[in-house]
Amino acid sequence: MGGKGKETTQKLLAIIVIITMMLTMGVPPAVIIFFTVVVYFVYRAVQHSEQQQIGSIFRFYIEASEILRDEERRWYGYEIARVIRHGERILQNMNDAPPLVLFALAALHQRAGDDAQTCKLLAKLVEDEETDESHRFDPSIELHRYVTALRQLEREPAQEPQTMAAIRSLERARRTRAALMLTESRERIRSHEEQLLTQQSQRASETARFAVALNEFAPKESVTTPTTATANASNEAAHRRPIADVLRDVYEEKKTA
Repeated sequence: MGGKGKETTQKLLAIIVIITMMLTMGVPPAVIIFFTVVVYFVYRAVQHSEQQQIGSIFRFYIEASEILRDEERRWYGYEIARVIRHGERILQNMNDAPPLVLFALAALHQRAGDDAQTCKLLAKLVEDEETDESHRFDPSIELHRYVTALRQLEREPAQEPQTMAAIRSLERARRTRAALMLTESRERIRSHEEQLLTQQSQRASETARFAVALNEFAPKESVTTPTTATANASNEAAHRRPIADVLRDVYEEKKTA
């Protein structure tokens, strides 16, 4: 009997024991039936929610592995972006998300050309020891459920062969390529920054040369020195007529008129 079958059997035995105890205590059968139905539906709702959350992580592994494994297929940008959003929702809902989720999401960001996000996630994964599984001593309820489902899947891989294949592929890539991917992304970012600095320097140099050339071809304004102004004033005074001659001419013009 598998682990899931044993767990179901244990829960059924517990329910039977509780019902027997209630009958022994004289609880009316109608109340027992009502109580059993309510407990059953609550249990199913909680179980469905837990399975959805864990199933969401496993689906993310499958989708990410499919994109990352086959590099010859030409994936559309919106397809990669959709899987990235899926992984980001997992990180938002789990404070202590599995490290494999971090790696898969970082690899997808690198595939999409976002080296900044790749470095952010991989630095946390590679350089922060607290992220490693061996340092997780106080898991959240969500992480505990995930690990339980993962161990059960590892014991019985035939139940979900596609999920198990995706997990093994991602784990292998994480073990062999995580540090290298971080180095490659950092080198690309550094190269891009150096290229931007070079372009800015070239633009500044071209602007300076243009300003020099513009200054050389600008029209020169004549500059009047004090000596030249004095000489011009002296010449004007020398050619000026006496005031008496000017008044006589004016008087004669009026008389003639």
